[in-house]
Amino acid sequence: MTTTPAPKAAAPSPFRRIVTISLSVIAALVVAFFAFSNLYAEYLWFDQLGFQSVLTTQWLARVVMFVIGFVAMAGPVWLAIFLAYRLRPVYARLSSQLDRYQEVVEPLRRLAMWGIPVFFGFFAGFAASAQWETTWLWVNGVATGQSDPEFGLDGGFYMFAMPFYSALAGFASAVVLISLLMTALVAYLYGSVRVGQGELRISKPARIQLAVLAGVYLLIQAASLWLDRFRTLVEVDGRITGPAYTGVNAIIPGQTILSIVAALVAILFFVTAFIGKWRYPLIATALLIVTSLVVGIGYPWAVQTFQVRPNERELEMDYFQRNVDSTRAAYGLDGIEKTEFSAETEAEAGQLRNDADTTASLRLMDPGIISPTVRQLQQYRPYYGFNERLDVDRYEIDGETQDTVVAVRELNLDELDASAQTWQNTTMVYTHGYGMVAAKGNERTNEGEPVFIEGSIPSSGFLSELDYEPRVYFGENSPTYSIVGAPDGAEDMELDYPRGEEGANETRTTFEGEGGPSVGNFFHKLLYAMKFQSEQILFSDNVNAESQILYDRDPSLRVQKVAPYLTIDSDPYPSVVDGRIVWIVDAYTTSSSYPYSSGVSLSSAISDSTNPAPNLRIDDINYIRNSVKATVDAYDGSVTLYAWDENDPVLQTWQKVYPSTVEPISEMSGELMSHVRYPTDLFKVQRAMLGTYHVDTAGQFYQRDNAWTAPADPANDQVLQPPYYLSMRMPGQEQPTFSMFTSFIPEGGQRNVLTGYLSVDSDAGSEEGEKREDYGKLRLLEISADTTVPGPGQVQNAFDSDANIASQMNVLQIGNSNVRLGNLLTLPVGGGLLYVQPVFVQSTGGTQYPLLRKVLVAFGDQLAFEDTLAEALDSLFGGDSGAQTGDEGVTPTDPETPPADGETPPDEGETPPTDGETPPVEGDTYEQALADVQSALEAKQAALEADDQVAYAEADARLTQAVQRLLELQP
Repeated sequence: MTTTPAPKAAAPSPFRRIVTISLSVIAALVVAFFAFSNLYAEYLWFDQLGFQSVLTTQWLARVVMFVIGFVAMAGPVWLAIFLAYRLRPVYARLSSQLDRYQEVVEPLRRLAMWGIPVFFGFFAGFAASAQWETTWLWVNGVATGQSDPEFGLDGGFYMFAMPFYSALAGFASAVVLISLLMTALVAYLYGSVRVGQGELRISKPARIQLAVLAGVYLLIQAASLWLDRFRTLVEVDGRITGPAYTGVNAIIPGQTILSIVAALVAILFFVTAFIGKWRYPLIATALLIVTSLVVGIGYPWAVQTFQVRPNERELEMDYFQRNVDSTRAAYGLDGIEKTEFSAETEAEAGQLRNDADTTASLRLMDPGIISPTVRQLQQYRPYYGFNERLDVDRYEIDGETQDTVVAVRELNLDELDASAQTWQNTTMVYTHGYGMVAAKGNERTNEGEPVFIEGSIPSSGFLSELDYEPRVYFGENSPTYSIVGAPDGAEDMELDYPRGEEGANETRTTFEGEGGPSVGNFFHKLLYAMKFQSEQILFSDNVNAESQILYDRDPSLRVQKVAPYLTIDSDPYPSVVDGRIVWIVDAYTTSSSYPYSSGVSLSSAISDSTNPAPNLRIDDINYIRNSVKATVDAYDGSVTLYAWDENDPVLQTWQKVYPSTVEPISEMSGELMSHVRYPTDLFKVQRAMLGTYHVDTAGQFYQRDNAWTAPADPANDQVLQPPYYLSMRMPGQEQPTFSMFTSFIPEGGQRNVLTGYLSVDSDAGSEEGEKREDYGKLRLLEISADTTVPGPGQVQNAFDSDANIASQMNVLQIGNSNVRLGNLLTLPVGGGLLYVQPVFVQSTGGTQYPLLRKVLVAFGDQLAFEDTLAEALDSLFGGDSGAQTGDEGVTPTDPETPPADGETPPDEGETPPTDGETPPVEGDTYEQALADVQSALEAKQAALEADDQVAYAEADARLTQAVQRLLELQP
């Protein structure tokens, strides 16, 4: 019988092997290049701004921490596996099961001995690199100068050192535990540990290794328990953060005992490593568990149940006071000035005479409503736009401070005609917005429009007289990226604004300066073509040697990137400072480890009708400071950080991490100082904490019978009413100052009455590098319970339910019109609290934009509803309020027909064409005017059905005139 030998396996083709290796190398190189291109593009961005040290610090720190984490995990795990294998018994009698395990494991032993440590090392390295900030804060931490009331340690220990020690203890525990498990596994596989016949046998080398590792693990737990004593000062204990009576007298002593016991048990394990008696450490471990149950759970429960609850007020007061004092200090509330306020509720003639300077600057133009109006009157082309909510600022004009509503005219490429949205247009032609728009906050035109003091294209107004740079390359709504710049003498490509000189249709420009990384060479073109997935960058002939690419253009994003340790305020705003439009951005340093301070959810605290769903990188905090004011130049995007609170220990620590990135406050110009303001998000956090912590004593805090909350927005009771900026004078102040205010009502229940009124001085002055003395001064009016002052909800309800007001509102809504209620402002004037709410009317058909037509006011339970604020106050206060207002002398008239979207309004100084108004005829009656309204409505409907736009416009004009007569004849 013959057998056929098995065919030999064909040798792998050398060509196939070369191709496989080559493709693998190419794939690896492509992946590496993509990773490198992203990192290098990021470096170019930071380098162009002059903040490259921020990025290199982060990279270096992450690499160092990765290496430390990798070595700290991989080294001990490798050593544990190596020793367990090296010290295995040579002639151990193994079971058949273990023999099979060894047959499987042995071929992979070398790979496993190195692969397992490397595997765990990579995970540990990435985990450690994520903790680089914690480590760097520990290395660079500074003292706060404030000691905690329990251990007497400086606050810097809790804010900078304790988080690092906690992370270190957790990392060390993981390393030792994994090493212990690996040792036990290898020892079992190779016979150092044998289990069978009801007994456990451990070789001497394995016993030493396991006992030492167990002892080290328990020592780490002892250190962690000791550290837990300090962590109690930043943990919630019932109603407060920080240990109360039970915490101080039961939990902290119990943790001390457990820490000592764990250290003693660890020593017993070390002893066992040499004497071989497992009984003692195992018994001690069982006792440790029992002790932890007794002193960690049982004893605190007994103290809380039988000692504290029956005598809570007597035993807890000292600890509640610690919490009150620390919380107020952590949120900057310890310097608040409180005044008992007995509010007047009766309105009398001349009552506002002493507050005329406050009422004169009262803001009627609601920045949250008039954006469509500004867009209609100042947009000029569809591809320009304004934010939905405008900003509030102030300027000095003719020696007087004028509150203004401001916005920049930004580029909105979404509104560019579809046929014009080519890559070259959207990247190289339409590159920037143009100009600042400013309107007086306290004035209106006869038609109810804002009174613009800066606007138009080209720009004109009081700011243009100062010759400022109007181009806006960097804003909140700028395009994703633009490519700008050209050699000297090249033809201008960028559209500057849609008007030109000598009859030209437009003016073009070329960006000058340093605004972004260069894309002047092939490598940089390739880099950014990959980044933005746009091959046109690589092949366009218009990308030249002088070209720069502008991206990451949002002011908040730019500040966040160059200062990643800061929390950015949600409301950056534009100002003209020293001849440039700059975005002013407030930024905060925060911590969640301030001892005895209660925490708050930052996103919840700053959420209101203007900011309904904030998304924050850091949320839970118990310490906050407005430590940095930043500016972003709207033309070249340059970022400057100023140390606004130079005494803040968190900022001082980060300045050591990122040296030379923050300028001192002395570098701030006087003009910049005149435009910075108290930040909205900080004020919202402070009002959230003041709801509970407006009290001074632990007794008041314990009783909690006077807790407050911010009122719901009258227009939407699902969200809070936002604070508002106004120039006003609080009781006790000599002059009105630019301030921000909010009000309080009782927490819970249904009583919407005022319990408090909080303002903060937001005027930093105009001295170079020096804050005005009263800047940031919090003033709280605690309204006497003897007088009931309606809250915003009550006042809004009174406005809505008043029969006379309701009838006039109905008239305003006749036809295709909607009534929009402006911000409900509250002012402490006339010895009481005055409510003012502007009323806007907006068409629901055709061109839609709101116009100020009426003003609602309330004082006590008395209401008035008139065409102007001056008339409303006089009506409310006996025919002569004594107040001055910004709309005195205004004679309300019908609005002119507005320009259609995209059309150019008349230039400043030109007299726009208007249709003559038909005055009420002699003998005109209310019924006749009402009939004319009905007739005009029918005519409009008929014109609409016939699609006759001319007839529709004529009927609309008649309707407007009839409605105006109806208002004048209102009984």
